[in-house]
Amino acid sequence: MISLSPAEENYLRTIYNLIAEGLEKVSTNEISAAVNTKAASVSDMLKKLAEKELIDYRKYYGVSLTEEGRKRALHIIRRHRLWEVFLVDKLKFSWDEVNVIAEELEHVKAPLLVRRLDEYLGFPKFDPHGDPIPDEFGELSSKPRILLQEVPVGQSGKIVSVSDSSAAFLKYLDKVGIYIGAKVLVLEKTDYDGSQELFIDNQKKVFVSKEVAGNIQVMLHPS
Repeated sequence: MISLSPAEENYLRTIYNLIAEGLEKVSTNEISAAVNTKAASVSDMLKKLAEKELIDYRKYYGVSLTEEGRKRALHIIRRHRLWEVFLVDKLKFSWDEVNVIAEELEHVKAPLLVRRLDEYLGFPKFDPHGDPIPDEFGELSSKPRILLQEVPVGQSGKIVSVSDSSAAFLKYLDKVGIYIGAKVLVLEKTDYDGSQELFIDNQKKVFVSKEVAGNIQVMLHPS
């Protein structure tokens, strides 16, 4: 198996995550913004990954993963998300603290360690942010979900995932009492700015902006 540096693994994970948002291909500029690196440096890395046949890359035509690249990306993501579960469930880190630490731990490739970690955690299907954890064969669990901003007034559901895993966003959610697994009822939507009034866990009312609602995913309760 081709050896990859931590930087190369970071790029593979980033490209996979961008494509998972619904894109067929991603541009150099999109990758540059995601990794916060100059486009010229990104191009150099993409050439290396293309030489290893992990991505399909032609200048100005975008980037996609090869089958081998997708497989390697899923292994990286599996390690990353398992470590996030470990950090939150066993070491009691908060969900806004774990991403940076997991980015370091994901590069530990020992297959037996990863299998033992998965077993120790009880074979979790989702990480603390609600993202699916690939199994050892690269298969992903899924839940039917829609964006909170698309939930009609009067409809209730359960918060199952967040698209923005930045520390600032997660701290904001903690502050207003929104978390994975919370019950949410949409009480009102404002036509002017798309903001919403929510009822969380049948206990408290919360107002959120359209941007916040666009980064929260909900599994609807049956009508």
